[in-house]
Amino acid sequence: MPVGKGRLKRSSGSSWASTTTKVVFVALCVFGVYMVIPRKLSSSSTNTTTRTAVSKNKLRITNPKKDTSASSDEPGDFLKDAIKNARDDMVKDSSDQTVEVDNDILDMSSDNQDHLFDQDENLLTTDAADIQHIHTKDQMAEDNVIRLSDQGADVSNTNLKEDTLNENADKQDQVTEKSENHVTTAAAEVEHLDTKDQRTKENVKQADAAVEDTVEGLQGKVFEEEQQKLNEQETQLRKESSTTRNQRTHQEIATNTEVKQDSEMKNNQVENTNQTLFENHDNPKGTTVELSEEENEQRMEQHQRQEEEQINKNQQEEEGSQHDGKTTNLEGANTDSTDSNDRHSSSQETAEKHDQPHQTDENNMDNTQQNSSNYPDGESSGIPEESKDSAKTWSTQADQSDNHKDRKKGPSEYRDGSIFGFSWQLCNVTVGADYIPCLDNEKAIRKLHRKHFEHRERHCPEEAPTCLVPLPQGYKTPVKWPLSREKIWYHNVPHTKLAEVKGHQNWVKLTGEYLNFPGGGTQFIHGALHYIDFIQQAVPEIAWGKHTRTVLDVGCGVASFGGYLFDRGVLTISFAPKDEHEAQVQFALERGIPAISAVMGSQRLPFPSRVFDLIHCARCRVPWHIEGGALLLELNRMLRPGGYFVWSATPVYQNLEEDVQIWKEMSALTISMCWKLVTIKKDKLNMIGAAIYRKPESNECYEERKQTQPPMCGDDDDPNAAWYVPLQSCMHRVPTDVAQRGSQWPQAWPRRLQVSPYWLIQSQMGIYGKPAPDDFLADSEHWQSLVSKSYLSGLGISWSNVRNVMDMRAVYGGFAAALRELNVWVLNVVNIDSPDTLPIIYERGLFGIYHDWCESFSTYPRTYDLLHADHLFSRLKKRCRLAPVMAEVDRIVRPGGKFIVRDESSVVREVENLLKSLHWDVHLTFSKKKQGILSAQKSNWRPEIYAEAS
Repeated sequence: MPVGKGRLKRSSGSSWASTTTKVVFVALCVFGVYMVIPRKLSSSSTNTTTRTAVSKNKLRITNPKKDTSASSDEPGDFLKDAIKNARDDMVKDSSDQTVEVDNDILDMSSDNQDHLFDQDENLLTTDAADIQHIHTKDQMAEDNVIRLSDQGADVSNTNLKEDTLNENADKQDQVTEKSENHVTTAAAEVEHLDTKDQRTKENVKQADAAVEDTVEGLQGKVFEEEQQKLNEQETQLRKESSTTRNQRTHQEIATNTEVKQDSEMKNNQVENTNQTLFENHDNPKGTTVELSEEENEQRMEQHQRQEEEQINKNQQEEEGSQHDGKTTNLEGANTDSTDSNDRHSSSQETAEKHDQPHQTDENNMDNTQQNSSNYPDGESSGIPEESKDSAKTWSTQADQSDNHKDRKKGPSEYRDGSIFGFSWQLCNVTVGADYIPCLDNEKAIRKLHRKHFEHRERHCPEEAPTCLVPLPQGYKTPVKWPLSREKIWYHNVPHTKLAEVKGHQNWVKLTGEYLNFPGGGTQFIHGALHYIDFIQQAVPEIAWGKHTRTVLDVGCGVASFGGYLFDRGVLTISFAPKDEHEAQVQFALERGIPAISAVMGSQRLPFPSRVFDLIHCARCRVPWHIEGGALLLELNRMLRPGGYFVWSATPVYQNLEEDVQIWKEMSALTISMCWKLVTIKKDKLNMIGAAIYRKPESNECYEERKQTQPPMCGDDDDPNAAWYVPLQSCMHRVPTDVAQRGSQWPQAWPRRLQVSPYWLIQSQMGIYGKPAPDDFLADSEHWQSLVSKSYLSGLGISWSNVRNVMDMRAVYGGFAAALRELNVWVLNVVNIDSPDTLPIIYERGLFGIYHDWCESFSTYPRTYDLLHADHLFSRLKKRCRLAPVMAEVDRIVRPGGKFIVRDESSVVREVENLLKSLHWDVHLTFSKKKQGILSAQKSNWRPEIYAEAS
């Protein structure tokens, strides 16, 4: 049976090897086809590499669905990049249409390829399943042969096995041929797709070329049209005059400002109406309105003629009436000051108290000495307690203010640290990090009239707040002085409105993360120092830093005028309202320049009478001439006899109708007030002018006046009363007694700092029980010793980081005087229930303010580097709770700022616990013989919970 033997031999090892070889070959072919197809879809830059790979590896097939990068990064992206560079909408439209056509072609090609791959995968899967089935049947047959041979089966069974194997071999050959046919067909289809893909790429390239040609053509047209337009605009601009261009610029600035402030103007119509009475910013027609030198001289001559006419008229009336008119005027003055009598009935004997001699009680003197206690570096407290008898000889602001009686709070509810662990919360107010409780009392402001700017005055909450003010986001340690005068961190005062509105006047400009201050202002665009020198050249007798030391700057803006007066040895307190010129006072304090938030409205400013050597107003937006000159009379109250008023505003140097009218009214008013117009000078660099007036040094002019307006104040009206006291439209007489304050000019600076004022006499008891002059000198020596031996080295304070300082309870100003050699300024606060020693502080060439610490202070948050409180809290806690006071201290002090407290030991412990609850770092506490001292530093800690909205 030769056939049977042949079949049997084929089933041996050689036959099995042949079958395995064919199966492997088929698998390789299938794998090669599977790999070669996606290679055909790669970019044109890799076509040669793909073909080489196919020839070497025969037919390697990969799954194109697993790698779509080749197709997704192809011609479509190239066209999109070209479209992005097009500069015209027409170019974009035409390019988009071309891209859509090309993408449709590519999508069709990609869909055909995906369909072919799906068919090949199905066929290959079927073939692989058949081969696997054949292998399984061969294995089963071979197992049967081995089993039958072991059992000695007959030849018939063996023949059956051979027939089965031969049948399987035939089927395997058929499957192999079928697979080879599929591979050949797949290769042909791939080649066909490759040809179609090549044609598609050629079409895309042609489309690219067409798009590029279109873009270039349109770009050329656009460039030509733009160039033509620019040439036409340049020609038109050359034809315009410089006057017309300036007019357009001013109109654009005014338009932008009106748009930004539209909503606020609707709420402030009355306020804006008042402002138009006294301010005219720019010339709307661009015409020349400045007065010439001849016109200024004519104004001076006219003013002098009016003064002479008034004097001659007075002399004629005196001869005919034998002085009857004077009696009548005095009666009229008393009639006009009826309101003052009602309001200040408690101050009728104030002037007499100051002038009466007092006997010194030796027993009381012995009881006023305080037990000495050793302080850091061996310094003794050394200063006596205030004399109880001295209260009889010194008036207080509380005595003068009826309103103060309604503002008194109950005594402190906490004793000896029982409040430690107090739970603090953030203030929930609309102004956020700029909260000033007595100026942001929205509930009270909504009920107020705005005619006299009452809404800008102090209106404190019924209950003093105990919440904490949040920090601005991004707050940083302030820039040190003197660099801070030129720039500050933007994030510390994140307001840009002034930079937008006043940047062209060199107020402030935003540069990166800094706010820069070029040193300019509305009236001194080219710098404050030139303007300061211009004033002294106009009136050399002003003598900055010698004759003139204390200055009040009204409507200060960002206080560059006061900031640069430091270079001339002058100390300036600047003020402006918290109004639409956002944060102007905050800018000043962040720069290291003294300033407060206040307004000339319906009440007196919190300063004594006759203390400022010079008052300055540069476009300060105050209507001096209206309502009988009430606001100018308030300046007259604060200005020292013989002092100067510098008025730099448009009515001085422009001839617009409104300015001319204001000038006429101001001239009549100042003549009736006996102010002398010293000069009118024009600053040619800044193109502005200034009128400089001088207050009389005697009552001669007042006595010669026959008119009753403005009237003289009654004797019962204390000119020093200033805490919540309404404005009085009257003038106080000039002191004539050589022992009275205001009868003489202080000594030249700096000698006036250490010399006892001439009007402190031996018969008057001082604050600590000694004769007043001796008391003054003892206080100065005490603070000089204490500061040099203890404060400067024993409290752990780096004084080079200190600029803005406040003495929360000043007496004679000794603490501030002791810091004179440091690069700091000190705002002295005289409490309303303390003896009124603030005039003494001004006489020394220092400055200060009245305040009640049961209320919030009129300053922005984070404005002082160091607060000093000497025996303040032991007196204060008798009238109000300490927790709100400590919240106010936390509001005022900058992060990293310092706080020095000297007081009774029990009070120091209470303050220490409050500070610890506020997360302050208490660096030093020392106590001996019931007297203690504390030094602490504020941290950046803020609570996370907000208080309930009020």
